[in-house]
Amino acid sequence: MSARTAARARRTTAAALFLTLATATLAACGDDASGDAPAAERTAANGDVHNDADVEFATEMIPHHADALVMVDMTQGRDLSPDLARLTEDIRAAQAPEIETMVDWLTAWGEEVPETSRDHVNSHMGSHGDDEGDGGDDGGMGMDGMGMDPEDLAMLEDANGSSFETMWLQMMIEHHEGAIEMAEAEQEDGLFADAIALAESIEASQTAEIELMEDMLEQ
Repeated sequence: MSARTAARARRTTAAALFLTLATATLAACGDDASGDAPAAERTAANGDVHNDADVEFATEMIPHHADALVMVDMTQGRDLSPDLARLTEDIRAAQAPEIETMVDWLTAWGEEVPETSRDHVNSHMGSHGDDEGDGGDDGGMGMDGMGMDPEDLAMLEDANGSSFETMWLQMMIEHHEGAIEMAEAEQEDGLFADAIALAESIEASQTAEIELMEDMLEQ
């Protein structure tokens, strides 16, 4: 092979390699554009920058918190152990203001505020729905297993003494686990800093409360 022929062959090989690399790079860029791209951000009238995950977090957590407050309401007038009495007040003190915060977010973002199980008109809890409404849904969560089962709540209401406390703790543990799952999703996919911070707080506090309730069940 002459020197001229060899040089031409090398140039042809180099050109083919360049085209191959360029094609692969363009394909990768195309995959990034059409693949798991983050949800588009929005800017509310008040300047809040958020996305769909933030809206979903608030929309689902509001009725979820309200269901927990329904269970707290059910302890009123009962002779509770000191540990459970303190826990119910801690849950009320934490979750009622969080509901108000999330309602404020949705309102500022121009999103619909869901109804809850504590709503006067749509409550599925009868007399327990006569407390102050926190915005509303009938307990439906959009995530399987997150809402409170009316039949379980009716059984809880009929229970007495230690049976009530045991059932209450078991149901609240499961309920907290649902909240933690939603909080983890917000931390992974959310954009609004305040919502992410609330999700982190919910995960931490409710994880600690689960550990406390498990200890109480073992006593």
